[in-house]
Amino acid sequence: MLQCESVTKCFGNFKALDGVSVTIPEGTIFGLLGPNGAGKTTLIRIINRIIPATEGRILLNGKEMSDEDVRSLGYLPEERGLFKKLKVGEQAIYLAKLRGMSTTQAIVELKKWFIRFGIQSWWDKKIEELSKGMAQKVQFITTVVHKPQILILDEPFSGFDPVNAQLIRNEILRLRDEGTTIILSTHNMESVEELCDNIMLLNKSKLIVSGNTDEVRRKYGTNQVEVIYRGETPLHENEAFSLFLTEDHKAGHRAVLNVNDGFGSRDVLPAILDKVDIVSYKELIPRMNDIFISLVGGK
Repeated sequence: MLQCESVTKCFGNFKALDGVSVTIPEGTIFGLLGPNGAGKTTLIRIINRIIPATEGRILLNGKEMSDEDVRSLGYLPEERGLFKKLKVGEQAIYLAKLRGMSTTQAIVELKKWFIRFGIQSWWDKKIEELSKGMAQKVQFITTVVHKPQILILDEPFSGFDPVNAQLIRNEILRLRDEGTTIILSTHNMESVEELCDNIMLLNKSKLIVSGNTDEVRRKYGTNQVEVIYRGETPLHENEAFSLFLTEDHKAGHRAVLNVNDGFGSRDVLPAILDKVDIVSYKELIPRMNDIFISLVGGK
């Protein structure tokens, strides 16, 4: 378990982080969200001990992090950085050894990853011979080969085509299921909804919201339901709901209803069941993208 306790970082008179406290549960995918300049990269660098916090501390399994703990981390920065003139294999071995692996151990584990990704033939190629996406595959492997306890990924899908992006998603989920704690920093809200168990949102150096992804989505919901129905009888508003939207649908008609305070589906359904044939009925939970815009925009 990773904990940030009242983490503040100042650069002169500028506060890049302002008293951020959050707990990242073990064995989960944790979304680190926020607009550009919110403080995400600063927090990542503090966790990695690249820069120190001005105030506060980072705890790993209940103890304040030390330089030795960095070897248990894996960090894939948004700005990729491989040596273009080096061969893929020798560079991967070098980076693995920086994380405490022996040469023999590194070769064995790297070969497993190269086979899994279908890139065995790249071992003796130079980085400059690879496309951007190919190089990013190599960098992902070098980030995870030492089996880090905590994996920090900053925009890991950038530059990948859909097939390889899905490959990386599958590996992230597999690593999570094997017990790795993953911090995912991304602007792709669809990836957040698909992958993240929990999220935190930073804005202007402060923590705005954190918690379970589904619970956050429900918290900021608008209490709307969607009804797909057949029948020509129009739906009429009553004390339980108002009409937000009605439109044609391939199955008949679609209506979005605003459920009034103090009412629920047990009140809405009887009011429409005797008028139309319901094909589907579901609660509408807002997308993370909508919540992000709403909270960052201050609405």
